[in-house]
Amino acid sequence: MSGLRELRSWPRTLGARLFLIFLAGLTIAHVLSFGVLFLERYNASRSMMLGMLEKDVGTAVAILDRLPKNERQDWLWRLDRRTYRFILGPGLAGTPAEGGQGQEVATTLREALGQRFAVRVESIPGSNNRLQAHLSLSDGEPLTIDIVPSIMPLAHWLPVVLLVQLLLLVLCSWFAVRLAIRPLVHLAQAVDALDPNRKEPRLKETGPIEVAYAATAFNAMRDRIAHYLEERVQILAAISHDLQTPITRMKLRAEMADDGAEKDKLLQDLTEIERLVHEGVAYARSAHGDAEPPSRIDIGSFTDSLVFDYQDTGRAVTLTRKVNAAIVTRPHALRRILSNLIENALKFAGEAEVSVDKIDGDRIAIRVLDRGPGIPDDQLDAVLQPFVRLEQSRNRGTGGTGLGLAIAHQLALAIGGTLTLRNRDHGGLSAEITLR
Repeated sequence: MSGLRELRSWPRTLGARLFLIFLAGLTIAHVLSFGVLFLERYNASRSMMLGMLEKDVGTAVAILDRLPKNERQDWLWRLDRRTYRFILGPGLAGTPAEGGQGQEVATTLREALGQRFAVRVESIPGSNNRLQAHLSLSDGEPLTIDIVPSIMPLAHWLPVVLLVQLLLLVLCSWFAVRLAIRPLVHLAQAVDALDPNRKEPRLKETGPIEVAYAATAFNAMRDRIAHYLEERVQILAAISHDLQTPITRMKLRAEMADDGAEKDKLLQDLTEIERLVHEGVAYARSAHGDAEPPSRIDIGSFTDSLVFDYQDTGRAVTLTRKVNAAIVTRPHALRRILSNLIENALKFAGEAEVSVDKIDGDRIAIRVLDRGPGIPDDQLDAVLQPFVRLEQSRNRGTGGTGLGLAIAHQLALAIGGTLTLRNRDHGGLSAEITLR
């Protein structure tokens, strides 16, 4: 469970995860490199400090030992260094320096002064890393060497350099991840918008070998899908054409038969077979609604004409609201969509209302409304699929073929729109087509 919780704390995007991994790895490597360099600098500085201490202290003590006693005080400031200074006197009381840096300093001083001067090195209590070396000059005057060992201080500009380096690490990691993820994002967007029936630009087959190969495979897959869809339409069209002749012959033979209930049933069945073949082909061809060239139409006049055609035949279709706006669309496909929706409303409610509105500035919403029984909420999406019928009697007269809404939905997608079904508050159905 703890592993799952840790996994959930990770960012959800691949880019963010790769960015954190790269940044963490480069930062750790940079810190380790800086640590190694700092350790090397520390060791070199310590070695240099001890070497200088050995040479300078030996020379300085020899000078002080040869100077007259009354002149030694004037020379002390000339002999002082950054890490140590000379004091004429017994100095401060301390504890013997044992181990670590104190022992190294004591050994260095004994080697520098030789056997001539007895040196005693002590740590000063209360002072951090402070040592004092006590000895007596030839005339017996006590001399104290106050030592504060330290390496060379860091330059004041070094933190700025480290900050700039860290910023470069962040920028380079972000750029590298973006460069690596961008082809994957483009591929995901192309897959999400995959529609073999649209003349979308092909995915660029450039970049690294793996990316170019994936783009080539995707383009080939889209071409194969488009080819299969085209074959499906051609096969259905051929079946429809080939079935026309035997269906017509069967109708003629049925017409020549004696009148009776069986004859009427046979003719009805043949009519239903013919209608089912036509609607099946219409659904297959609806996927290729973009084959029609787009043109500019006035949506108000277009819906007026469609509604008047229904009213001329005595159908209860009214236009309740419209807007006069020019849009670019495929008018024959749009007319087929609206006709299917209106026919659906007339079948189940006996009347239909059409309204046209402008939404979100440049978008047009066309609604076909009725006061029929509506559709259960959990079936609103299902009825847009082919051969789905809510009426289960299998009676073509009451339930249809289950292709009307599916054809409208497919054509809406083909012309770049969307079809949405909603139940109205006081009963009935609203079928809304949104166009850009």
